[in-house]
Amino acid sequence: MYPEDVVMPMKAQLTQKGFIDLDTSEKVTEALNKPGTTLLIINSVCGCAAGSARPGVILSIEGAGKKPEFLTTTFAGFDIEAVKTAREHLVPFPPSSPSIALFKDGELVHFLERHHIEGHSAEMIAENLQQAYGEFC
Repeated sequence: MYPEDVVMPMKAQLTQKGFIDLDTSEKVTEALNKPGTTLLIINSVCGCAAGSARPGVILSIEGAGKKPEFLTTTFAGFDIEAVKTAREHLVPFPPSSPSIALFKDGELVHFLERHHIEGHSAEMIAENLQQAYGEFC
């Protein structure tokens, strides 16, 4: 597990932008089964989370255009049981962090694995997500 003093500022980067922190299995299950659209980012301490995933997700929800109704996050290596439950909703994809998932009415409809994030700019991540919002939100 990562130390709290390392993780909390990374969590805050998203929660300060309106993302709900899913730190328990129960919160994950409730959030991902809601009717409507839910964005989930499995946050991480890695460089691609800091450089692309978090900034890209934030950029994707700013400004005009369609957006998910619910914004959620959980943290790999810290919210152990919550992340385990989240990953059960991401089958058949293997565990990946960071990763970004869009759910519609409890069904996974769009997913970015680490290899879709790593080496891509925040703007590219945002554009990918905005295209998914246009289709599913």
